[in-house]
Amino acid sequence: MKKPDKIKNIKLPKEVEEIIAACPKLTVADNVQDLVDLSIKDADENGWHIVDYEVEGKGRVVEAKVCKVKNGIAANYIEPYMRRRDPECMVIADEEPTDKKKYAERFGESFEKTRKDSFEWLKKQELCMFFFRAGPDSLDMDTIALAPANVGFFALGLGLLQGVIDTKNLGKDYEPKGVIYVVPPFRHTHFDEKQVVVHNRLPGNYEMFSYNLYPGPSAKKGVYGMLINKGEQEDWVTLHCSSVNVITPYDNKLTIVHEGASGGGKSEMLEDMQRERNGRLLLGENTVTKESDYLSLSQGCALQPVSDDMAVALKTSENTSKKNGKGNLYIRDAENSWFMRVNHITHYGIQPHLEKLSLHPPEPLLFLNINAVPDSTALMWDHVEDEPSKPCPNPRVVIPRSIFPGVIEGEVKVDVRSFGVRVPPCTKKNPTYGIVGLFHVLPPALAWLWRLVAPRGYGNPSIVDTGGMSSEGVGSYWPFATGKKVKQANLLLKQIIESPKVRYVLIPNQHIGAWKTGFMPQWITREYLARRGGAWFTEGQLMPARCSLLGYALKEMMIEGTKIEKEFLRIETQPEVGEGAYDKGAGILSDFFKKNLKGYLDYPELDPLGRKIIECCLNDGTLEDYTALIDSEPIINEE
Repeated sequence: MKKPDKIKNIKLPKEVEEIIAACPKLTVADNVQDLVDLSIKDADENGWHIVDYEVEGKGRVVEAKVCKVKNGIAANYIEPYMRRRDPECMVIADEEPTDKKKYAERFGESFEKTRKDSFEWLKKQELCMFFFRAGPDSLDMDTIALAPANVGFFALGLGLLQGVIDTKNLGKDYEPKGVIYVVPPFRHTHFDEKQVVVHNRLPGNYEMFSYNLYPGPSAKKGVYGMLINKGEQEDWVTLHCSSVNVITPYDNKLTIVHEGASGGGKSEMLEDMQRERNGRLLLGENTVTKESDYLSLSQGCALQPVSDDMAVALKTSENTSKKNGKGNLYIRDAENSWFMRVNHITHYGIQPHLEKLSLHPPEPLLFLNINAVPDSTALMWDHVEDEPSKPCPNPRVVIPRSIFPGVIEGEVKVDVRSFGVRVPPCTKKNPTYGIVGLFHVLPPALAWLWRLVAPRGYGNPSIVDTGGMSSEGVGSYWPFATGKKVKQANLLLKQIIESPKVRYVLIPNQHIGAWKTGFMPQWITREYLARRGGAWFTEGQLMPARCSLLGYALKEMMIEGTKIEKEFLRIETQPEVGEGAYDKGAGILSDFFKKNLKGYLDYPELDPLGRKIIECCLNDGTLEDYTALIDSEPIINEE
């Protein structure tokens, strides 16, 4: 076909030019509304747009059903497997340095044939295309998305997350640095029904092939891989985090960056605390005694969201030179919309501000794994079922960040970096690694180790379950990285060393010992740290945790006149746990750390200080040992 006039003067990669010339029809989107319209372009008389393909040897395969709703577009996958990210989806096709599995290693042949087959398949389809910039505009990561026109909902998800550039704003010197190709049926014909995303880092052109239609592995985490790759080349990091300015009732402000594996509470850090009908907070329910503990907190802090999942942290030296804030860390959001998991919103009234935003948005939203029919209002608490009476654990809503009240544009200075980990219950009868108190204060060396092991944790709702305790990997973003693990470990350590004013805490979710807590620990920690007005802890407030990997535990804690019982701060004091079960849990945690850390010592390029920190862990170092390894602001201030 003839190249559309709106892009006729734009220089495109040779492969893209050839596909466009051969395909029967091309739609070029200039904005999100174009993608909304494309999402339902072939809707039947009942309002359903069916995404299906004729697959050799299988016949017609339906991937998803899509419909227009009053508050946006709702898409539902037919297979429960496609409703969550497969942690093994990434494959590397190029010869650049990597620790990830290569295409030839996994599939027994070079990627080149599948690459050419992909191009040939695309040439026969009606296609859609749009242009976006991965990450902040300053990174100059111009990218093309090229997909079948019938997967407009997938393109909409990518367009919401990364933005859409109007072709009128593309100059003659525009030259993209990457292309995302979407080839859905190859999941069935080439990859044994599995989610596969192939990264091909060519000189001057980062190719990514998405062989599935769940946006998580490609539109979301695949683009994250592009940013991580650029950061590797330029010595900066894209943190896997949410971040928020917390404003107390007394006008104190604290900026918290919350990191962690998928399911570690990043989105929840941006949410208001969930309250009971009487206004109290349910701190926890004891899984053994069935008793409940409540906290009264009349007024919560105001929240100004900064990022939901990905934040670019450019080199400290660049930030400090313009901010005159030596020793600080600055971050900015890397996305245009947020891919929010809402499995914890099971009925109306749990998160009123978020529910209101989703019911009457000023812009269309994308709902995934949410029950909806054409022309209805999609309700974020009405989740599809994977099987009868078993709701999908990963319902999602893609919401433009610009419509969140109080959202912060641009760069912010970080005060506290917290790390979230999902933990199971721990009891005398069943000792586990669920020995983390309400929160712990970490010295920088331990904060680095937690980011290296990044436990995927208990009952992870975001990914296909792999069973047991496993590591998400360095930074908790390793599943999305294409390069060398040691490079990211060194970058994170350098970042920590160059920002000594940042404080570090560790926060569990789901359980504290025998108590089921959900995400309440991080909401209370957020409120408590902000109310301290930036003041840190004294010797009378902290004590070494019984397990050195947990840094410091609180001796006592009081918030707005209400005392938090010591059983929530130091798990060994819970009668349902005790020191014996705690120590067994500490052993599980220690073994997990050692198993996931010792491999770093095989890299000769590992930072010498990093080597010392890891050896400290392998030799069962004390808290004092860890504290002495990196200079920072004092962990414990003078009384």
